[in-house]
This record gives sequence, structure tokens and C-alpha cells, in this order.
Amino acid sequence: MAGKRDKPEEIVLKLRQVEVLQGQGSSIADAVLLSVIKQINH
Repeated sequence: MAGKRDKPEEIVLKLRQVEVLQGQGSSIADAVLLSVIKQINH
């Protein structure tokens, strides 16, 4: 079963979210995890 592919604009938004979380002191791993959790909850 194929998954949904994100559009380039969506990828950029996700990367920006991770950068913001990193700037707030989160590690890269924590920032990515939080970003994924937010995406699942929407």
C-alpha cells in the first residue's frame, strides 16, 4: 500500500517547524518526534 507523498511546500513547512523547535532548545530527534506527533494529531 502506497503512502501519501507530501508536496514540496509541505516538506518545507515541516522542516521549518523542526528548526523552530531546535531554536527553542530541543534536540533534532526531539524536534522531529514532536513534529510527527503534531502531524498525527491533525
